[in-house]
Amino acid sequence: MFGIGNPELGVIMLGLFVVFIMFGFPIAFTLMALGVFFGYFAMGDLIFNLLVQRTYSVMTNDVLISIPLFVFMGYIIERANILDRLFRSLQLAAGPVPASLALATLATCAIFATATGIVGACVTLMGLLAFPAMLRAGYDVKIAAGVVCAGGCRRRVRGEALRRRFLPRHHAGRALHALRHHHDAAQSKARAEIAG
Repeated sequence: MFGIGNPELGVIMLGLFVVFIMFGFPIAFTLMALGVFFGYFAMGDLIFNLLVQRTYSVMTNDVLISIPLFVFMGYIIERANILDRLFRSLQLAAGPVPASLALATLATCAIFATATGIVGACVTLMGLLAFPAMLRAGYDVKIAAGVVCAGGCRRRVRGEALRRRFLPRHHAGRALHALRHHHDAAQSKARAEIAG
């Protein structure tokens, strides 16, 4: 029409998308409006038929019914304080075990990641619950962050298969030794604080 091809149209669309996001418009409505505008520019009146057809196919998709149910489940878990109580009870149950806080974090992540299926939700929630508790207990920042991230991603990557394929035994032994050494150092620090 104006000598603008598809690559130029895509770059202009991307630039406008960034500008509208920076202005604070919601992403969903920005994408929809840009798609309709540039679609009308590129394809004419056909874009309105495509918009109705895609909207109907999304509305009749049975898989998408789970999204409001996941949101509702997260709301119930957050309001009932279930995950915080689960984390505390696992921490108390594994108290005498070295690195018990890390193990409680991994177990809680495994339960929550299986329930939600959303990695970001699990990592964010355990980052709010477990990360400060691990730092207060004297864990290294790198170990605490690694445990939270590994626990949140545990549903996506099966640990045993990953360990057999990518992690030689001596690396796993070194990591376990570092966790035990860190736990012993944290216990001796706590005993010194209690005694002094």
